[in-house]
Amino acid sequence: MEKVILAYSGGLDTSVILKWLKEERKMEVIAYVADLGQAEELDGIKEKALRTGASKVYVEDLREEFVRDFVFTALKANAVYEGTYLMGTSIARPLIAKRQVEIARKERARAVAHGATGKGNDQVRFELTFAALGPDLRVIAPWREWNLSSRAELIDFAKKHGIPIPVTKEKPYSSDRNLMHISFEGGILEDPDREPDEDMFVLSVSPQKAPDKPTYVDVEFKSGVPVAVDGKKMTPAALLSRLNVLGGKNGIGRIDIVENRYVGIKCRGVYETPGGTILHIAHRAVESLTMDREVMHLRDSLIPYFSSLIYNGFWYSPEMRMLMAAVDESQQNVTGRARLKLYKGNCIVVGRKSPVSLYSQEHATFEASTVYNQADATGFIRLNSLRLRIAAMLEK
Repeated sequence: MEKVILAYSGGLDTSVILKWLKEERKMEVIAYVADLGQAEELDGIKEKALRTGASKVYVEDLREEFVRDFVFTALKANAVYEGTYLMGTSIARPLIAKRQVEIARKERARAVAHGATGKGNDQVRFELTFAALGPDLRVIAPWREWNLSSRAELIDFAKKHGIPIPVTKEKPYSSDRNLMHISFEGGILEDPDREPDEDMFVLSVSPQKAPDKPTYVDVEFKSGVPVAVDGKKMTPAALLSRLNVLGGKNGIGRIDIVENRYVGIKCRGVYETPGGTILHIAHRAVESLTMDREVMHLRDSLIPYFSSLIYNGFWYSPEMRMLMAAVDESQQNVTGRARLKLYKGNCIVVGRKSPVSLYSQEHATFEASTVYNQADATGFIRLNSLRLRIAAMLEK
């Protein structure tokens, strides 16, 4: 039997796909589970995959690699898609697909499969990674090939084959969780004017139910990389986990957006990103002290493009390698600490400090100063306004 490596989550789609590949395609299915911080969602997942028909199951802890090499890389670039979305799902897919290719090589499999639909972004993210790292592998995308046309039909298929699933027709939205975030979409959320049910949220309390007393937190960076929380050095995964707890308790990081998928469809998504939101705001605060103005403005001009590359699945592209090198260079001086106040859904910068700060109080002060001659500004303004004055004279 031909072997196929299936990126398996234990959810509705990949559970049905595992059975479908085995029964309909007559393939030997090796299930691969990437532990990126799904927590209790992974309980019993190996046994479930074996019961559903997998011949072998890989469950691999990739949390440190995920945060160190993917989350923190995006953080250094301040990557935000369409001004709002911190892209927890987008960042995870290239790592999952990379390891999937490596397992295919190890198992001498000639095919890989994923559970992404033909309407979404994940199919592109998986398959562009396959193309970059395993161009000889055959890609099986069941959602584009089978005759099951809806999640309701998948639920019926699962029940028919005795496959336990976490989704019901009464609560049909799908979710994707990792250390960076949890996302919700589909089902009842497809009406963009309907407020999400409060009991849907997993990582955060409602801001209304958050503590009445603010929580203060210090986040320390070295060359743009978070290294400590409240003075305690931590591994990347442990650091993000700690901030998830602090942010979640204070209702930080919820967003409800309509985003533009790469295939051209608008989609409503609800996200919880407590720790990632804190890191993003803290990182900006340290940059404000330590980055040269022109370097910051040039890097900021690249944020929409860098973010689109991540969102659209081009993590392993030549242009991304070039941009990553530029971002790394921009972060060399981004070392310091930001203090934030977390309060009822708000993450507020209340202090920042750096041993390599470019901020000069002597120059910035409104009080008496001997290091800055205010009269120098006259010539500066006159030269910068020269072209404007010439243009105005021509108009007259």
